[in-house]
Amino acid sequence: MAHEILIDLFKNRPSLAAELLVEELGVPLPPYSGARITSIDLTQIQPAEYRADVVVLLLGGDLPVSVLIVEVQLAIDPRKRFSWPEYTMGARAIHRCPAGLLVVAPDAHVASWCAEPIETGIPGFVLRPPVLGRLTVPIVTDTAEAARRPELAVLSALAHGAGEQGAAIAAAVLPAIRDLDEERARFYGDLVLNSLNDAARRALEAMMKGYEYQSDFARKYVALGRQEGERAVLLRQLRARFGELPDAAVARIEAAESAALELWAERVLSARTLADVLDVPS
Repeated sequence: MAHEILIDLFKNRPSLAAELLVEELGVPLPPYSGARITSIDLTQIQPAEYRADVVVLLLGGDLPVSVLIVEVQLAIDPRKRFSWPEYTMGARAIHRCPAGLLVVAPDAHVASWCAEPIETGIPGFVLRPPVLGRLTVPIVTDTAEAARRPELAVLSALAHGAGEQGAAIAAAVLPAIRDLDEERARFYGDLVLNSLNDAARRALEAMMKGYEYQSDFARKYVALGRQEGERAVLLRQLRARFGELPDAAVARIEAAESAALELWAERVLSARTLADVLDVPS
């Protein structure tokens, strides 16, 4: 759950911060009809420069009704106890509307520290940051819900992918992201699959083989992953047998489909030269 990956999820779905605050943390927000990312520059009068991770503006029609600061916190940083009040009040002054804060802290110890009240020194003005910890992230196993909010589903996989529900979450996310643009779908697919442990991966493969709802995208994605593995194994085998490979041979392997990779892998066992395997000059 790297810092920039989490930031990207909130940028890609501007309403995600508001949804998590209301649905998972019970923080009330004013009614809104839209959400958009706005400038992260919260500098206000003070010469010091303050930049939040993500700033979301909730809109009622064309007017802002609330501004939300999203901060991803992977470690304890005492400076944040001074900058977070500045962020919220700076955003409130800039946008002339109520301001809120959501701290995303995957580590339980860091999350506990982030949730501690911040005394500002002004009577009655105590900032109590709402914190989204790993266990607070909802478990998304419904394909329709994953399709409606893919960023939330990916966040669910990042938080719970290595647990008992990991395979079920991945099985919901992979078909759901097929309608996204290919770059984003591949990125989300990588995040989901990399969040799984070995047991969850095996369970996912069994689920994908046995269910009709497996999508064309999921089949294609799993097949691409299998081909990458076959290429890597074949290259290791050839280098172990024949030493450093010519560029032309490596290029041919990188461009090959599964059928050719499987055939060449079989030839490695009995081949005396690289040409015997690939039918190219060694």
